[in-house]
Amino acid sequence: MTPPLRPLALTLTDGTILHGDLHLPEEITRSAPTIVMSHGFSATRKMGLPWFASAFAEAGYVVYLYDHRGLGESSGEPRAVVDPWIQTHDMWEVIDQVRGLPEVQPDRVAVWGSSFSGGEAIVLGALHPDIKAVVANAPFAGLGDLLVDPSQAEQRFVAMRVAFSNDSLDLGRNEIGPMPVVLHEGLDAAVLPQPESSEWFLANGPSNGWQNSVTMAITTTPPFDPGACSPQLGGTALLMVIATHDDVASTAVALDTYERASGPKRKAMIEGHHFSAYDEPGRNDAFDAMVDFLDEFL
Repeated sequence: MTPPLRPLALTLTDGTILHGDLHLPEEITRSAPTIVMSHGFSATRKMGLPWFASAFAEAGYVVYLYDHRGLGESSGEPRAVVDPWIQTHDMWEVIDQVRGLPEVQPDRVAVWGSSFSGGEAIVLGALHPDIKAVVANAPFAGLGDLLVDPSQAEQRFVAMRVAFSNDSLDLGRNEIGPMPVVLHEGLDAAVLPQPESSEWFLANGPSNGWQNSVTMAITTTPPFDPGACSPQLGGTALLMVIATHDDVASTAVALDTYERASGPKRKAMIEGHHFSAYDEPGRNDAFDAMVDFLDEFL
């Protein structure tokens, strides 16, 4: 039997309404450990993630899975703009609101992100004092330059922390787009040109509120870099699920970010490309690693 869920919209301080679903264990009689889940680059919450949310609920966790602003059913203008600073700031507000729900144990909350939001989850785990665990599924784990010169990491993290202390997040960003997310008929350029990206997005997106168009918000001072944040996780536990041949979110960068992470950490390698953890058999292996990790640390 599918665990019960109920729609739950959260209103942020700037008036943006994030729409999501609260997945509950079937026989919840008291507050439970909770996972806040968000989707990847340009996607919606209904693309590949409800299976995980439902499975977590069956395992006894409360799960809140939501759409980022400007995507899916959430409000926010302009539409389809991906800004990691704003998304991570929103995620902070979501965590704080979810911790106040009666079904939630406020001191047992994990943040779960996939692909682009996997990197955002690592950043938030290093910044938010009340997150107990981070699950990063096939994450965008860093810019890559720290592979060559890791000495920049601490200074970059300090600059990111200062930036997040400014609620306006007015960082002088540049917007690139709109442009196609993936290649399709008649297109010769896209943000994600890999064949596996086209296959996954075109199979899962059009029926779930996704459109093949995105605008990216880019900052360089400071850059948004999860790789600079993993050494600052402290006591926050980290699980990274990493694809062995990821051409979308570099396997090498993910492994480097993992190796430099502080505190309790676990790693699960999934054979295949970036999207292998979303479908069988990879997602079963990914889910098993996630539940084992959460059972231990949450």
